Amino acid sequence: MSTYAVKKIDDMEAVFLGAFKRARAELGVESFGMQIIDMPPNYDNYPEHDHEQDGQEEVYVTLRGSGELDIAGERFPLDPDHVARVGPGIMRKVWPGEEGIRILVLGGVPGGDYVAPDNSKLGEPDPMAS
Repeated sequence: MSTYAVKKIDDMEAVFLGAFKRARAELGVESFGMQIIDMPPNYDNYPEHDHEQDGQEEVYVTLRGSGELDIAGERFPLDPDHVARVGPGIMRKVWPGEEGIRILVLGGVPGGDYVAPDNSKLGEPDPMAS
């Protein structure tokens, strides 16, 4: 494997009908999770979730657009001027704003090994494809 990789985001393999770019796998990252997520304006179907089961914490970085991140029922801005970290057992949900949002989500298990989920691996089927 090469010691570097450079890829255009829009050329990356994607799942969930093109919304989740498999950035981790495209760049060959193995030590932490990384997805780039594109959501249209005011999209409300991003799943509320936590990572209690896998112990993963996540960091959210907005690449373009804006929205809000609901963390345990409290909303915080998601835009290029803010970053957020959410621990494993805390519920979170992204709410895109009027222009939509592109976010980079980084994840890992504090003090543990990262295990990539199947839906982040290149060539795996899109869970939403019919």
